[in-house]
Amino acid sequence: MKQTILVTGASSGFGLLVATKLHESGYKVIGTSRNPEKYLGKLPFKMVALDLDSEHSINTFSERLFQEIPKLDILINNAGFLVSGIAEEIPIELGKQQFETNFWGTIKVTNAILPHFRKEKAGKIITVSSIVGLVAFPNAAYYAASKHALEGYFKALRYELNEFNISVAMIEPSAFKTSIMDNSSSPINKITDYNALRGKIEKFTIELIKSAEDPIIVANKVLNVVQAAKPKFRNVVGKGTNVLINLQHFAYGILERNVLNKLNKTKE
Repeated sequence: MKQTILVTGASSGFGLLVATKLHESGYKVIGTSRNPEKYLGKLPFKMVALDLDSEHSINTFSERLFQEIPKLDILINNAGFLVSGIAEEIPIELGKQQFETNFWGTIKVTNAILPHFRKEKAGKIITVSSIVGLVAFPNAAYYAASKHALEGYFKALRYELNEFNISVAMIEPSAFKTSIMDNSSSPINKITDYNALRGKIEKFTIELIKSAEDPIIVANKVLNVVQAAKPKFRNVVGKGTNVLINLQHFAYGILERNVLNKLNKTKE
């Protein structure tokens, strides 16, 4: 029997690629979107409504979902967005929204599915995090903080779910060619003291995106984790990720200097 997989935020970016890859690999895929009707007949897999910023949507989601399917095997948490900008410039309310969607929304969806997994004594939770959930970079403080929070939460949760045969895994991509920057939110009011640094960061980001890899690599990594009997908790993917992780653990100061040096060398 085909395994059934739920992919949140499946209308674009990593979510769309992951959901499509899993569908093509023979899985029964259900994607979520705030407005699933927009994709009716346009995607090869079923889309259902879910808004991570709506308590009502999340609270009623599992009941609506299991009216349509008898069993769910795998949850892939992918939905989220990016708040970019200098940390001091970002309004606290926007920072809170970053956490409300990326962190709390993900946790609430997970909690909505967990009773089903515990009852079945089986399940797999895969969460798309980011390399910035392990190593923070400038201009993405709240995004990095939300991903760090997810890493910590699921690191603890995996121990609590072990006796129920529920595995927990994180996918930690580096820079890939996606639309995340196009869909990001940023502060309107800028602090002039940061203008020079902001310009360097923008140029650094443009070069980073130019050299970024095809995001299908991330979809392939997710497929590998889906197919693994006992997946690793941490699954970094992308150019330079292993180096970054090693630097974080053994020489974080070197990593900081490396990033700062690149920013300083960027021509103004």
